Amino acid sequence: MEEKKSVTVAKSAGFCFGVKRAVDFVYECASSSDKPIYTYGPIIHNEVVTKELEDMGVTVLDPEKALPNIPEGTVIIRSHGVTRERFNEISNSIHKCEDMTCPFVKKIHRLVEEHSRLKETILIIGNPEHPEVQGICGWSESPRTVVINSKEEAFSFSAKTDEKICIVSQTTYNYKKFQELVEIISQKGYDISVINTICSATTDRQTEALSLARVCDAMIVVGSLASSNTQKLYEICKKECANTYYIQTIDDLDVTKMNKFHSVGITAGASTPNKLIEEVQTNVRNEL
Repeated sequence: MEEKKSVTVAKSAGFCFGVKRAVDFVYECASSSDKPIYTYGPIIHNEVVTKELEDMGVTVLDPEKALPNIPEGTVIIRSHGVTRERFNEISNSIHKCEDMTCPFVKKIHRLVEEHSRLKETILIIGNPEHPEVQGICGWSESPRTVVINSKEEAFSFSAKTDEKICIVSQTTYNYKKFQELVEIISQKGYDISVINTICSATTDRQTEALSLARVCDAMIVVGSLASSNTQKLYEICKKECANTYYIQTIDDLDVTKMNKFHSVGITAGASTPNKLIEEVQTNVRNEL
């Protein structure tokens, strides 16, 4: 008897709360406003959504630059958040400022602000190139703010004996890697306080992806190549399942290769729309 083939989509795949909140808001504004709509950087790291919003008239502002001289409208801060300097600049401009920073990221801003005012060194576990981390750095008033993203950086980190250190994390960071880096720093004997700011949705998504990868013949990870949390999902799945495919849309996948597998798991990053996940699921099911 031929073994039944299966396609399993992770329950946690796709938009998290913060991303959905921001994306829905931009679509609503684009559909109802008679004034220009701007987002400070792409609202999410997904080219399909970005293109659709641009077609609706939404303008993406360069997140690396100050607010340009543009016609009065609504400036929407994306879920990644921005520095305090940039936030104040937008708030005090002629534009209406709509802050769609993810509440979990906003919490880190408050924590960093609070602990830095106590003269503590702020140590952020995360990718220094990621806009969320860059935004978090901008809320620190400490004379020393450090970003660590590797074991080598953790081992080389040093502090004064009387230096108090507050450790936080990028919300979408790999929890296991966060623990490893914190452990290395803890062994140095410094006065540290560790606040795990990885959001629960990220932890759930990574845990579920790991479980699926361990039991499936193949894994498909759907999301933008620019998405940090999607990249981490791919890394997690690839370690457990050799046949792991990282795609942005169904066009990136040779579905004919799927018919050799009996079980296929699908997960997706926090910035991947449900319609893309469903399209992948449908095409893979049709091939099995």
